[in-house]
Amino acid sequence: MINFEGLYVIYLIASICFIMAIRGLSTPQTARMGNNLGMFGMGLAILATLLVLPTKNDFGILSSCFLAAVAGAFMGNKVKMTALPQMIALLNGVGGLSSVLVGIAQILHENMYSFDATLGMVIGSVAFSGSMIAFFKLQGRLKKGRFIFSNVFNFALCGAAIFAWAEFALYGHISGMCFLLLLTFVLGVGLTLPVGGADMPVVISVLNAFSGFAASAIGFCLSNVALIITGAIVGASGTILAVVMTKAMNRSLIEVFFKTLKESEGKGLEDKTAHVGSPRDAAFLMENASKVIIVPGYGMAAAGAQHALKNMASILENKYHVEVKFAIHPVAGRMPGHMNVLLAEAKVDYDKVFGLEEINPDFETADVAYVIGANDITNPLAKTDASSPLFGMPILEVSKAKTVFFVKRSLGAGYSGAQNPLFFADNTLMLYGDAKKVTEEVVADL
Repeated sequence: MINFEGLYVIYLIASICFIMAIRGLSTPQTARMGNNLGMFGMGLAILATLLVLPTKNDFGILSSCFLAAVAGAFMGNKVKMTALPQMIALLNGVGGLSSVLVGIAQILHENMYSFDATLGMVIGSVAFSGSMIAFFKLQGRLKKGRFIFSNVFNFALCGAAIFAWAEFALYGHISGMCFLLLLTFVLGVGLTLPVGGADMPVVISVLNAFSGFAASAIGFCLSNVALIITGAIVGASGTILAVVMTKAMNRSLIEVFFKTLKESEGKGLEDKTAHVGSPRDAAFLMENASKVIIVPGYGMAAAGAQHALKNMASILENKYHVEVKFAIHPVAGRMPGHMNVLLAEAKVDYDKVFGLEEINPDFETADVAYVIGANDITNPLAKTDASSPLFGMPILEVSKAKTVFFVKRSLGAGYSGAQNPLFFADNTLMLYGDAKKVTEEVVADL
């Protein structure tokens, strides 16, 4: 057993580990160290808490912790890199649900209203239901479901939840608490269900922030310093990430959750014809190039083409002595850092992966830009057409390369609904088909 002074010292050490973990996760080179620090800090905080718990049910608590740790290790070991967005959404949901359950237990134990516990339950409920919807959407089990009056419905839910909260605070009825939880649970569904797949990185960041703030509120309720600090770190980092990504999309959080993007009519593009190339064309031009820039998008993740891209890059570098770089847009994929994770899994060298601002000047000197499964993040209308839903969004300027290859299944518009005029440019060749199969054919020709 330890006293409370010793407990706070251990919590301080654990909190420092969490902060250093976030710092470590900021670069691929130090990510493993960051993970280890985070696990060590969490283990330290859990152990210290167990040592001061005034309970006789030690076996039940320890066995629950052990089973949860085994389940987490199993899931983390088995999950495929392409399924990481679903895993993140699931963990966000579990975090939110834990705050709801602890808040309920605290209110039932004290038999009275608690602002901190209620706040944690409300935020946690939204995080849980929203994360579950995000999980099923990312799994392909649910499609975008915005209905005609979805915004009115969500605002009505917010208003009803406020009144239910006020009723619970005034009278402290358990039925009022249950009704409030039901409303916030439905609100999480209503907010997340209409969001399209391309906005999922922002949604996951927001839900991550919600789960953190819920934990922090429960920390205040339990007077648990470690929970307060950890929740605040998670909430702040998720919020910052969401703001950064919405800026990269030239959109606001309100637009992500409440505004429907209008489909572009594609004016002036109806009569244009795209130039179609072949994997052999791509192989020939790239093997004779000096610089090739690869631009991955969600299509790479969906097809699992990262290993084929790695093989293509290695052959170009080692056999043909071509300079190869990878260009990553901040909102490419379905979660923050989605493309970075997949390229890391394929063992692409970190020093060959560049962000938008770093890589854009290189396109002017690139002989080939190989765009695989990306659309909106390369659309030049974002810079030229004020009526486009993409206008103002920073893009990867692939159009400046001498030759652009687009690996896509069709000429379909991106999530924004805006047709991409780059498909019809004189320096563009379309490679139709599955991203992995097309790239493997290029590799075979090389």
